[in-house]
Amino acid sequence: MAELGKSVLRGEDVTKIFGMGKVRTTAVNKVNFDFHEREVISIVGESGSGKTTIAKMILGLIGITEGTIYFNGEPRDISTGKKRKEYWKNIQAIFQDPFATFNQFFKIDAVLLDCINLRGGKNLPYEEKYKMMEEACSFVNLKFAELTNKYPFELSGGQMQRLMIARIFLLKPKILIADEPTSMVDACSRATILDYLLKLRDEENMTIIFITHDIGLAYYVSDSVYIMEHGVFVEQGSAEECIIHPKAAYTKRLISDVPKLNEEWDLSTVG
Repeated sequence: MAELGKSVLRGEDVTKIFGMGKVRTTAVNKVNFDFHEREVISIVGESGSGKTTIAKMILGLIGITEGTIYFNGEPRDISTGKKRKEYWKNIQAIFQDPFATFNQFFKIDAVLLDCINLRGGKNLPYEEKYKMMEEACSFVNLKFAELTNKYPFELSGGQMQRLMIARIFLLKPKILIADEPTSMVDACSRATILDYLLKLRDEENMTIIFITHDIGLAYYVSDSVYIMEHGVFVEQGSAEECIIHPKAAYTKRLISDVPKLNEEWDLSTVG
């Protein structure tokens, strides 16, 4: 387990209710969490468990119905566009579908320059910006000279995934939310992407929050795991506690659904 720093993001009784009256749906119900500098966290649950809703609330993309989120020990304030933009300097996300992340009509140079500008580098000489873009691409084993003047749709899915991480390298947020970042790539690319993300954590003291249904990924990369069912955390603790010694019935079921290579498959039910 990594040596963790101070608390950077904390939630108290965070709740999200959609709709009104008889059609009210409680997507997240009074959850509490405390994430620290350099910590790798996994929020694990099946589709509809509420994990993506909580990620959107943390990002400030949707409002909170009840409860409070604290950032660096203070109640988070994203009440104006300026404050929201300042918050987003410190918290960013990468998503499952890289093609939905980028505006397909903006060239890759513009995408990366936007990141440099957001971090206060707008007035730097272009030569310096070019070196920063080269370094960011090199971090994820891409050559900027081969990407310049291209549009995102001209890249492969694997290149797009790595370009998303190059953006994060330039933005250097304190917190990164990774929402199913490896579910659309093959096993080799998956391992590479995870390696890049963990390298970012080590180099930038970044806190990484994985939003995933993959309990195997949660076990191998996480310092802390939060298991989510029907909008609540049914179990939380270290990866060892939650996955090797689970207490909640839901966690045990998630683990039992993972194929084990050393167990014979029961094919008697296959017609």
